[in-house]
Amino acid sequence: MNARTFTTATLLTAFAGVLPAFPADSQLLSLVMPDAKVLAGVNVDSAKASPFGMYVLTQIQSNSTALQQLIALTGFDPTRDVDQVLAATDATPGSTTPTGLLLARGTFDPTIATLATAKGAVTEVYNGATIIEDPQKLAGIAFLSSTLAVAGDIGSVKAAIDRSGSSPSLPSAVLAQVNQWSASEDAWIITTVPLASLAPSGAASGAPAGTAPSSPMAGVLQQVQQIAGGVKFGNSVVGTAVIKADNAADATQLANTMQFLVNLAQMQSQNNAQMTNLAQGFSVNAQGTAVNVTVTLPAAQFQQLFQMEKKAAVATPHTGR
Repeated sequence: MNARTFTTATLLTAFAGVLPAFPADSQLLSLVMPDAKVLAGVNVDSAKASPFGMYVLTQIQSNSTALQQLIALTGFDPTRDVDQVLAATDATPGSTTPTGLLLARGTFDPTIATLATAKGAVTEVYNGATIIEDPQKLAGIAFLSSTLAVAGDIGSVKAAIDRSGSSPSLPSAVLAQVNQWSASEDAWIITTVPLASLAPSGAASGAPAGTAPSSPMAGVLQQVQQIAGGVKFGNSVVGTAVIKADNAADATQLANTMQFLVNLAQMQSQNNAQMTNLAQGFSVNAQGTAVNVTVTLPAAQFQQLFQMEKKAAVATPHTGR
């Protein structure tokens, strides 16, 4: 059997859609780059405990060719072997050299590297750790112990290995946010830099991708300093987010704009039960420079939206490379 190419996209796809209630693992945090722009976590154990969370995990395994290739090559199955996941990147989306880490705590077969090598994978020993790499040596995965794995581009993986055994080097304010969200949510994500700086290079006027620079929404979003959010699984799926604006006036405008858009979508979809329930479960308010958003929806209806989004993604033609 020929080795299949490992890429950062492959590894991230294996976990996509399960975006983490345990606080984030301190050892995982110690491996994260100190200048991370975006961090996200998944409590896989918690996801398995809810019908919708289990549904998402099942969808990942059944629909991800990348995950199936990863399982075939190494025997490593994230939906079975992983308890907690932490992802981080210090790169701007769309950059020509994307970098990032996918860190996992779980139970891993110590012979994974040997199995992968037997099936044609390239390996490299770095600072005492064996990195299983793609043939171009652009991305890889290393099992630092029987319970700890790190994946990503080779440079990031090696840097993480160098940080192994150290204390977390993230700023204290970022660590505080990570601990707050990971302790209360099953899945969470935070940004550490202004939203405009995360726009792909070349985005007009620094506006986030897909947003018209001349629109009022784009002008407000350029003032967003930080976003943090999470999802709690259960009979109802509850999403919570806190958006930090540049000032109170921008926060109020953003909250009003979001409410207007939701109301407009509901008016235009009067016969759509999912949209009506989504609008009824939506709450937004401004408090100082923060915009607080909550969305509550029964898990079954959230699953319907999830399926609709997946069908829309399949129906959308891809352009470019």
